[in-house]
Amino acid sequence: MKDHTPLSIHDEDTSRTTARSTDMFRQRHLKKPFDEDYDDMDISLDYDSKTFKARHDRVLKEKMVRKKDWRITIALTLWACYIRLWKIAQPSSVVFDEVHFGGFASKYIKTRFFMDVHPPLAKMLIALVAKLSGFDGSFDFKDIGKDYIEPGVPYIPMRVFCALNGVLTVPIAYWTLRSSGHSVAAGVVAALMVCYENGLITNNRHILLDPVLLSFTAATTLTWINFHNQQHRPFQFWWYFWLALTGLGLGLTVSCKWVGLFTIATVGVSTIKNLWEIWGNTRIPLPIFARHFAARSLCLIVIPIVTYMIMFRIHFHTLPNSGEGNGFMSPEFQQSLAGHKLADTPIDIAYGSKVYIRHMATRGGYLHSHPHNYPSGSKQQQVTLYPHRDNNNWFKIYKKETEEVTGIEYVKHGDVVRIVHPESNKRLHSHNHRPPVTDLEYHNEVSAYGFPGFDGDANDYWRVEIVDYDKHDPESKDRLRTLHSKFRLVHVLRNCALFSHSVKLPEWGWGQQEVTCINNGKLPKTMWYIESTENELLPPDAEKVNYRKPGFISKFLELNKVMWDVNKGLTASHPYDSRPEVRNILLPWKLKTKQPYITFLY
Repeated sequence: MKDHTPLSIHDEDTSRTTARSTDMFRQRHLKKPFDEDYDDMDISLDYDSKTFKARHDRVLKEKMVRKKDWRITIALTLWACYIRLWKIAQPSSVVFDEVHFGGFASKYIKTRFFMDVHPPLAKMLIALVAKLSGFDGSFDFKDIGKDYIEPGVPYIPMRVFCALNGVLTVPIAYWTLRSSGHSVAAGVVAALMVCYENGLITNNRHILLDPVLLSFTAATTLTWINFHNQQHRPFQFWWYFWLALTGLGLGLTVSCKWVGLFTIATVGVSTIKNLWEIWGNTRIPLPIFARHFAARSLCLIVIPIVTYMIMFRIHFHTLPNSGEGNGFMSPEFQQSLAGHKLADTPIDIAYGSKVYIRHMATRGGYLHSHPHNYPSGSKQQQVTLYPHRDNNNWFKIYKKETEEVTGIEYVKHGDVVRIVHPESNKRLHSHNHRPPVTDLEYHNEVSAYGFPGFDGDANDYWRVEIVDYDKHDPESKDRLRTLHSKFRLVHVLRNCALFSHSVKLPEWGWGQQEVTCINNGKLPKTMWYIESTENELLPPDAEKVNYRKPGFISKFLELNKVMWDVNKGLTASHPYDSRPEVRNILLPWKLKTKQPYITFLY
């Protein structure tokens, strides 16, 4: 018996189809002779018995092959379990990127919002296993080598879950080759190669996202092969079943890591080729081609997108509270998190108002000053961008000529103002000094300058230029309004605009973001708006404003954009990775540790 018989999901359907085809063939070709004495009963019975016997033999062979496949599958699965699970409790401490993905499980359990460059599905599954195993989220996973035993962390179930995902790839590899029409021997060899691959073994035995990603990738490939095996009977149950299951697999794969997009690309190219062949077949009517196109669009585009979005919906529902990921997100997004509610604030900005001035770009830090001086340049008080709300973020807006306020007068487009830091009683200031970090010709240092009895000078003058406004609030075009007016602060003498970018100051600047005054700077990085204001002269019933809470779609799109931006910035190699040129010269006798040496492949 040949062992490379292609597998079929629907043997009974095949038998019925064959029977119908045979009957039709018999009705077409076994015509009764003209001689009335001719007896065709013996021929018909003989033909039927041969057909039945051939069909019976074929079904028996397919059943035997299938039983053999299942026996091999069970054996491969058990052996893969042994390889993946042997001494999985060792080492009993945090290993490699368990620092991150174990830590994310802790954050899910605490329901505190965090930001990561990977989609949430694999992280949520690991967190679910941890929760079901009794983990309370108190262990932080912060340091490699940190002990699991004493705090009672259920790390073994978490590792076993990841290992079992790795185990699944072994029988799936076997079935993928068998479903592709290859022999049993080829399927076993492929499965054992997956089973014994050292990088996969190491990867699968720890709390990482990759085992979950690989299991979904392998399963999706198998479902796509099974769909292709149904090409000769389109629009029937199994054809739709495997096509829809492929779409679901694509959604789950890319919901673990964006590297799953390569799986989508593979299936996409195959789909385009398949549709092109159908289009080129002139015997297939246009309505039938349209059905093929619509079915593939629904299952391979709509289902993956909906699945991906559902994972983020669950992610947002699981993390309703403010957390350490707030700083990556917009104020509107943060406003949707519990524990980060900004009180309604007056919309009008009058002279003498205390204001929080927020940057439009670089994820919206606050203009900030603190009682520390620059170590070089003017050596005056530092002005920075700070991501959190703080008393040192308050500034007061005064007229150019005086800091005395006699009544309510609103700040308008084109007004020249002074901006005073009330905590230090110093004024926002710029002059012909280069910044200590961005030491470029077209950048000027920005500082807070002043002392008791000094009324300031012309280097304290800034012109308000409203460059954008809320179209629902026309007044915010001509006068400064909280949240609605987007403006530049242009230094009157230097003709440079207040500017910030994603450059951090050294330790002497507490790692805060640099603020300069730039000539001809790009608009987004020279744009600001006022988030909060206080003014005792405004009446109690003054109009107030707050951020609009975004809906799910807005939050979904924003988070994915932030993930993309942060991911682009991860250019440095991992401190514990290994490259091909060093893998073959790792000598065990040179290792000064009793812990197992782990090589991670990228």
